[in-house]
Amino acid sequence: MESTASINELKVEVNNRQVLSIALPITLAILVPQINLLINSIFLGHVSNEALGNAGITGVFYLIFAVAGHGLNNAMQTVFSKYAGSGKSEHFKSILSQGIRISLQLSFFFILFTWVVSPLILKQVANASTYPAEMSFLKIRILGLPFLYLFQMGNAFLVSSLNSRYLIIGFLCEALVNILFDYFLIFGKAGFPMMGFNGAAVASVIAEFTGLIVVFGVIALTGIKKKYHLLKGFKFDPIINKEIIKVAIPLVLQYLISVTTWLVFFLLIETRGTMAKAISNTMRNVFGLAGVFVWAFAGTSNTMVSNLIGQNREDMVLPIIRKISYWSIGLCLFMVAILNLFPIIFFRLFGQGEVFVQEGIPVIRVVSLGIMFMSIANIWLNGVTGTGKTKANLLIEIIAITLYLCYTFYFMKYHYISLAIAWSNEFVYWTVIFAMSFWYMKSNKWKSVPR
Repeated sequence: MESTASINELKVEVNNRQVLSIALPITLAILVPQINLLINSIFLGHVSNEALGNAGITGVFYLIFAVAGHGLNNAMQTVFSKYAGSGKSEHFKSILSQGIRISLQLSFFFILFTWVVSPLILKQVANASTYPAEMSFLKIRILGLPFLYLFQMGNAFLVSSLNSRYLIIGFLCEALVNILFDYFLIFGKAGFPMMGFNGAAVASVIAEFTGLIVVFGVIALTGIKKKYHLLKGFKFDPIINKEIIKVAIPLVLQYLISVTTWLVFFLLIETRGTMAKAISNTMRNVFGLAGVFVWAFAGTSNTMVSNLIGQNREDMVLPIIRKISYWSIGLCLFMVAILNLFPIIFFRLFGQGEVFVQEGIPVIRVVSLGIMFMSIANIWLNGVTGTGKTKANLLIEIIAITLYLCYTFYFMKYHYISLAIAWSNEFVYWTVIFAMSFWYMKSNKWKSVPR
């Protein structure tokens, strides 16, 4: 096979066809692991209510380190896309090799942090009865981080080089392996030991390793590796390395701050009982499922904005962000509508009984509105990312998170009304994100010569 995007066809056009050609393959690729996570939660829900609740805490804790890699790879996508738009694809090999070096260094640091420092932190804030199980899970789960980072990096390159249609292969293989080993290791099937909660951690590590092998196998077998002379060497390149780090550091900090705050929220939820934890973990799945279009179009916004800036077509940046926003809102509304038309069916998947279903329905209504706010805000925020002005991203995140935390502490700690009201903090967060991102892009401060 040969790559469909030739070296001379890496400049994006401002039209719906181009938007969908990038976004829809990303959507399918994101949907597969989200279904995988949902099935994982369903399996754990049939183990026990406690296992389902613990999956929320450990999942968010692992997500802190996972999104740090996502921040790095968003930066990689920005750099790749800028060079693609400017017709300098010969730099792809150096960008990828420097990214791999940085990813491995970052992931090994986070593994060490989880094994040595995290137990000291979690022991102070987690529920004493669930802490041993949560820490045991995390020490296994974190071992998949290097595989996840490199898997994400391969996907970032495929999107930037306009080969996003190949994304589904790696994600599908990863998801199938995860589901299969979840079943084998959680319940002890097909001769495998019954590991319960920890079985989900082992299955995820195996799946992330599979995803890594498959995505780089795709890059090799499609001829993309040969075309761009990728993976030829990993010699340190100070210029490219500095460019990646300059874009990446604010993004990594932005994502770390964001998800660490979500962990604080889940720890506060833990004080409200096992049922609240279990329902909140399902809300994490709702965000994943209903948000597949949002994250896909957000990635598209990043790629197309960076590519247009590389082409020196800054005048087309705002029109493309608006166009992408309309698609994101419309398709996200479709997903949210399905969840709200059939909430009882969704909640019963987790095998938790009628009380779980009835208490969960008001929460899913509130979370759905939050997702609609996210559907536009995330597109504009990733438009800021695409400009490469990631310090602005970090500032926007800090302001939004500060207001989010104030709201969360008030309604969780000092004036708790219900879990649904607690989850309305998403409105605050995404409203601030949109307002500040929109203002920044309209201000033209991101342009090479502001007007």
